[in-house]
Amino acid sequence: MKHLNKLLIAVTMVMGLSSHAQDSNNPWAIAFGVNAVDTRTSAGPGHVGWFQQHFSQPFDVKNNWNILPSVSYLSVSRYVGNNFTVGLQGSVNKIDKLVTFNPTAPGHDGRGMIVTNPGDLMYYGIDGKVRYSFMSLIKSKVVDPSLHLGGGYTFLGDSSFGTVNAGAGLTFWFTENVGLELGTAYKKAFKNDDPLVRSHFQHTAGIVFKFGGKDTDGDGIYDKEDACPEVAGLKQFNGCPDTDGDGIIDSNDACPEVAGLAAFNGCPDTDGDGIADKDDACPDVAGLASLKGCPDADKDGVADKDDKCPNVAGPKENAGCPWPDTDKDGVADKDDACPEVAGPASNKGCPEVTQEAMDELKSQARFIYFNSGKATFKSADVPKRLDAMAALLKNYANSEFLIEGHTDSDGSDAFNQKLSENRADAVKNALLERGISSSKIKSVGYGETMPVADNKTAAGKALNRRTEVKLIK
Repeated sequence: MKHLNKLLIAVTMVMGLSSHAQDSNNPWAIAFGVNAVDTRTSAGPGHVGWFQQHFSQPFDVKNNWNILPSVSYLSVSRYVGNNFTVGLQGSVNKIDKLVTFNPTAPGHDGRGMIVTNPGDLMYYGIDGKVRYSFMSLIKSKVVDPSLHLGGGYTFLGDSSFGTVNAGAGLTFWFTENVGLELGTAYKKAFKNDDPLVRSHFQHTAGIVFKFGGKDTDGDGIYDKEDACPEVAGLKQFNGCPDTDGDGIIDSNDACPEVAGLAAFNGCPDTDGDGIADKDDACPDVAGLASLKGCPDADKDGVADKDDKCPNVAGPKENAGCPWPDTDKDGVADKDDACPEVAGPASNKGCPEVTQEAMDELKSQARFIYFNSGKATFKSADVPKRLDAMAALLKNYANSEFLIEGHTDSDGSDAFNQKLSENRADAVKNALLERGISSSKIKSVGYGETMPVADNKTAAGKALNRRTEVKLIK
């Protein structure tokens, strides 16, 4: 047993390497089981052929095989790529069937072989090998045939010697990581004067475990083959997740949490209008791409959801409703300077000022009388005449008018000029108070310069004290 510690130390050192670089799925394997040592192969007369000497009794377990009834071998191996693995195996056995060629010894068999028990003859072996697997070549996931070459060192009693090894193996994988390993190796020793230095066969049968594969996200797909090693996924997507189950991996899915269509990068199109829900302002009702998936029943370019008149076409500026045209003159109220009175578009919807209207304005203005020498109204009916003038002017909101003030010749020219201006302003202000825009009405005074009658008579002076209305445009 003195060499057992050497064996265990060597195997433990190799196993310790498993914490280092790992560059393939489950690159490490450890196996243990029983081994059988057959010394028959090196026994025999020189004149017997090599093949007969080595294989004449390969399965004579009862007479030739030495088997220790316990776990008697341990091996560690590592995959290095291209179907090759390298490994180290340690084994222990007890030789109680030592086959030698001695045709004169009592009890020899017909070939001159005799089996003896040498006593407490312990066997220790440590062997390195390079193994080639044919599993991928035969495209199997269960049966794993192999060949191997290597060398080792054997301790047999007090003797020790090196060997060159060649062998074959067959593993049956129960799962991806656990299998039954069967192997045989011919261990060639080079003879010397020591009778215990001999070539021999060693057969093994044991359980093998593969390990070392890294699966960071725990999805059953090793990182080496996992396109998404940090997040659990599915095998059919190389380890990437498909949260919504739509067949599009999350990294390529614009809507990873809701099932959708490949045409929309994994996003749904509930209303079938060709616009993904995430881009569709109206995802539950089919619509137009130009309106972000919303319908437009009246085809006015305003989405129904924003259209206050969804069944009647109208401009966007008026929330999809047509502009009102109160006076029905074809000019929308927003553009109609006279929205309540019909008029041509050429005059911004306002009526053209007729001669009849001007005659009426002039008639009303002519009967607006002032107190002598003052700009105050004289008669009680003046407000009625001003009301009538304002009503007429409101019909022509797009026209401009001029209020003229005139006096008779009594008094100085300067006084009459100022008085005419004040009287024109008085009429203008009265109209402004009645809702006429200041931009539509102007006033001017002409003093006594534009009489319409003779200032030498009282009747003529009365006619000259007047206000008049004229159309500017």
